[in-house]
Amino acid sequence: MKIISNLIEAHLFKETGSGLEFLLLKRNENQIYSGIWQMVSGKIKANEKATETVLREIVEETNLKPLNLWVIPRVNSFYSTSNDSICLVPVFAALISANSDVRLSDEHSEYQWVKTAKAKKMLAWDGQRKAVDLINEYFLNQKSFLNFVKVEI
Repeated sequence: MKIISNLIEAHLFKETGSGLEFLLLKRNENQIYSGIWQMVSGKIKANEKATETVLREIVEETNLKPLNLWVIPRVNSFYSTSNDSICLVPVFAALISANSDVRLSDEHSEYQWVKTAKAKKMLAWDGQRKAVDLINEYFLNQKSFLNFVKVEI
């Protein structure tokens, strides 16, 4: 078994008068994990940094450009039977302008901006739900002990 890290996940959010809203995308029927709701995700290309992948995937999947980007102090993981590997997935948060227009790629059929509680109900994996909690805590609790690293974009 090997350990790899060739994927990213990016939680896009906007600030509203009543808290944060997260952008969730529904996987198209012709995609792996069809029909699930997820954040932006994607594969890191050869010679590409994870931060470069995040920015590329956000544009490719949503046509959005983040105002700010942070590294979340969390790495998600999963086991793949296809290549007998454990994949480590760095997690990012991207602040999006409240009035931005989403344009989906062919990977997704629908999108929704949802509050934290609904996002946690819609996301399939525990690590994704925990990332939403961390982002919500960091941006809404001024006494937060967390330290998000801001990425220059």
